[in-house]
Order: sequence, then C-alpha cells, then structure tokens
Amino acid sequence: MALSRSARWGALATAAASFLVIAASSAPTPGSDGIGDAYFPQLGNGGFDARHYDLSLAYDPDTDRLDGRTTITARATQSLSSFDLDLQKLEVSRVEVDGRKARFTRVGDEIRIVSRETIRKGRTFEVAVTYGGVPEPLGGPIVFGSSYGWMKTTDGVFVACEPNAASTWFPSSDHPSDKASYDIRVKAPRGLTAVSNGRLVSTYDKGASTYTHWRETKPMASYLATATIGKFDVRTGRTPGGVPIYVAIDPVLADGNTVDVYAVTAAATDYWSRVFGPYPFEETGAIVDDMPQAGFSLEVQSKPAYSAVRNESTIVHELAHQWFGDSVSVAHWKDIWLNEGFATYAQWLWAEHQGVRSAHDSFLAGYDARPAANAFWQTVVGDPQRDTMFASAVYQRGAMALQVLRERIGDRAFFRLLPAWTRLHRYGNADTDDFVRLAEKVSGRQLDDLFRTWLFTPGKPSL
Repeated sequence: MALSRSARWGALATAAASFLVIAASSAPTPGSDGIGDAYFPQLGNGGFDARHYDLSLAYDPDTDRLDGRTTITARATQSLSSFDLDLQKLEVSRVEVDGRKARFTRVGDEIRIVSRETIRKGRTFEVAVTYGGVPEPLGGPIVFGSSYGWMKTTDGVFVACEPNAASTWFPSSDHPSDKASYDIRVKAPRGLTAVSNGRLVSTYDKGASTYTHWRETKPMASYLATATIGKFDVRTGRTPGGVPIYVAIDPVLADGNTVDVYAVTAAATDYWSRVFGPYPFEETGAIVDDMPQAGFSLEVQSKPAYSAVRNESTIVHELAHQWFGDSVSVAHWKDIWLNEGFATYAQWLWAEHQGVRSAHDSFLAGYDARPAANAFWQTVVGDPQRDTMFASAVYQRGAMALQVLRERIGDRAFFRLLPAWTRLHRYGNADTDDFVRLAEKVSGRQLDDLFRTWLFTPGKPSL
C-alpha cells in the first residue's frame, strides 16, 4: 500500500519523535542515592544491581583499625553518569571503575562516584573502593536500644548488622533488595579466628598474621554479612541429614554452656528442611561470642551469631530465619514481620515438635497474657515504623497471625504453603501482598479480612 505525501511526512515526524524519546531515555543520568525504602530512604542505591562483593579486610584489635578494599561487580540498570555507594564514617582513599581511577565525593553516608566513561544500561562493571578507619557501631532505639554493627570485644570484634550497619565496615548497596554473592578475605593477628559466611575456602598463617578466605555463593543481603574475629573453639562436621556444619564458640563461654549449640543447630537445620523446604545454603552453623553488651542474636547467613550462649528456642528461631529472612528477604523493611513473625512461629512449631506445647497453646498464652488495653496491641505489625520495627508485637502478633491462618485454612494447606513460599521466592525478595496472594492460592480461600485484622488493624482482635 502506498502512502500519500502528507502521510509520509506524518510517518517521518512520528519516527523522528520516537527517536528523540529513545535518545532521551538512554541519556546517562545519576543513579539515585537510595532505593526509596520508607524507613531508610538512602539505604541501597539506584541505577545498578550488585552481583558480587569481594572484600579484603585487615583488622588490628589493638587499635580497632580496619583497612579494606572492596570490589563490587554490578550490572547497570540505567545509563549512568554517576552512581552512589553507602559507607558510614570510614575514610575513602581511592576509587576505581573497571581498573581506572574515578572521581568521587562524600555527602554524609553516601559516596558519589563518577567514572571516566558513561556506564551504559545493561553493562557489567567493577567498582573498587580502598578505605580505612575505626568502624563505629550504630545505636539508638531500633535494635532493642543496643549498639549493633561492628562491635569490639575483648579479643576481636563481633559483627551483626541488621538493619543498616553493613555500611559501617564496607561500601555497599546496603539494602536487602540488592542481594549478591560474596568473597570475604580477612587478615587478623595470628591466633585469632575470622568467621564469615558460606564455606571456608582457605586459612593459613604467615608471619604474625592469619589469613582467612570465606565464600558465600548464594545471594545474600548486606546486613547478613559478618567478619567476626576472636578466639574460638571450632567444631565441624555434617548434620544427620548431610548439611555441612561449622560451629565456633568463644572458649570463655564454654564452661557455662547449658545448651549443646552444635547438636541443636544440626537437629533444627534438618527438621526445618523437612517443614520449610530444602536448606537453602551450603553450610549451617553458629558463631557464639562473649559479647554481653549486645544482648541479641542475629540470623547471619549460614551461621547465626549469638552474643552469648542463649537457649534452644533462640537457636531454632535464628535457624528458621535462614529460610524466612535470609533466602526469602523482605522487599522493604516495613515487611519485617515476614522475618520475625515466621521465626517466632517456628519456635512454637519446635515446642510442638518436641511435645512441650502445641502452637495453639503458645498462641493462647500470648493472647491471654495481654489485656486489650496493653500497648502491645497498638503496633501495626504490617508497617510497624522504623524505630519500633523490632517491637515485640512484630514477633508475637506476627506469629499469632500465622496460627490464625493455620486454623482458618487447615494443617494440610498451611504446611503446603510454607515450603511453597520458600520455593517461590528462594534467594529473592517478597512482601506481604505476595504472601497473602500465595496463601489464597494454596488454600482456595479469601483471606483479606484475616490479614487486615491481624497485621494492619490496631487493637486486640476478637477470637
């Protein structure tokens, strides 16, 4: 079919306009300085997807000084004229992009990097940052009023970073929505053990130093990374189900142990593998350090970190996080109940498994112990706000929501739902809406009212 002259001119004009739109859309622009998380607007960074971190660290416990070089392999999700990394307090001495020195500026906790050439959308690139200083732990109300992050101990350092302290010791895209694999290499004084994520690649002594290399091949959120250093008694082996296990315990705590951390870790890893789906990582384990100032434990990927020997229930909670929080991570921090409510419910399931108390009775004990006027019932579990994101209601009422769900849809559907959730979002991110949709699909029931009542409506629900 032939076009008239006017039609041809119109077609040319349309094509020209389309070209201008495409050209404008591909023009390089700065990556955003955060992903827009409502609780931590500047955590994470826009314009690229981190794929791999290679950390080389040297730590001196006598001075508490850390010197590091972090190389990040990333893929540009837009054409970048510049991009940001998160780093708190530490001094940067050099930045390179693809092996060439790059300009950078510091504004607060952001490093803005300008490479010599535009980084085109879809391109994979490397950024290397050389830095050093004395890392400072974070404080405030968020983590039960405790300090968290890089915390000095009598013989080294205890590193537990949820939610926003990974960037106190290495430059990163410090948000769980940007997961990556890791190589973590640590130089420490000879005689100290450095424990990190994944599997131990190598360790050797040279002169007055010990060099250790760990590798986590599965995607990991930055807050789950650790480089805990100190004197540890290490036990390795395999769980009865065949999962490699690595347990490091501070010898100062050995005489006071009332829990066999190794045995409970092995048993819980295997049991959760039957209930929640296959264990998602290459190794399980524990890091038990003498750190009473912290007073909390953290679901460090592959090796939960305990600031002292806790109890069996705490161990099963942190190990449940390997599925709920570590493998399946929150898309935004407001969805934290998907981590803590599930891990708390796992404690109830463990008591049920042990024949101590049914999950139903655990639910009733918590429900009946708190009168309607208790402030506990005023926390909006599905959006608890930043400073109260670890409020007890996020744990307990989140677990209550799961028990109500179980009783609504029945055991058969409920215990199909849990491994379906971990399989569908394995190594990825998800939010509350994703869980509600899957629960409705698996059960064939409409569940909006249940989740609205238990997660988003202040006040004590009626049973």
